[in-house]
Amino acid sequence: MRANATGRVLHDPKGGSFRFDAGAICLDFAHTGGEGLYAVFETLHEPADLGEWLAQPPMTAVMTVPVTARELTAAKTLRQAIWDAAHAQAARRPLPTGTVATINRAAAAAPLIPELAADATTAGWAPPVRTTQALSTLAREMIELLSGPLAGRIRECASDNCPLVFVDTSRPGARRWCAMERCGNRHKLRALRARQATDP
Repeated sequence: MRANATGRVLHDPKGGSFRFDAGAICLDFAHTGGEGLYAVFETLHEPADLGEWLAQPPMTAVMTVPVTARELTAAKTLRQAIWDAAHAQAARRPLPTGTVATINRAAAAAPLIPELAADATTAGWAPPVRTTQALSTLAREMIELLSGPLAGRIRECASDNCPLVFVDTSRPGARRWCAMERCGNRHKLRALRARQATDP
């Protein structure tokens, strides 16, 4: 997976958007919507929406077989499991058994197969490119993330009202915010106002 270009633009239902880089494609996928309170952020309404998301860089997995309603349901189940696992890891809690089982089940399917182009300078995915393969590839990336050297760098945004989760891939490992332009700047503004309020 070409994980050197992660990140997507997230849109707030109340207005505004910002670029959020979760540091891994599987975590980017975890932020495409959700259940309960997070249903307002849903972007995968129809099977075609999932196909469009998977076709975008960096995954660039253009389905050769259209996404079905059943596959969309499976994708949302995996998405929730990745979300739950990332938050548990960020809080240094044991991962829920059902979450682990869901990720393992998705990973058990055949993954996408990389294929070098005839010019030997670019790569794509060998056809056929199916949704189950893409989901397997995402699940396998999450397994590598949770079991690898960056597991301790999975974090939730330090803002007290932002649930976005990311893997800190920065060299110093000092990332605190989902995005400086969003929660980072809000924190700076609150800190400045607090100082001004206490200044004589």
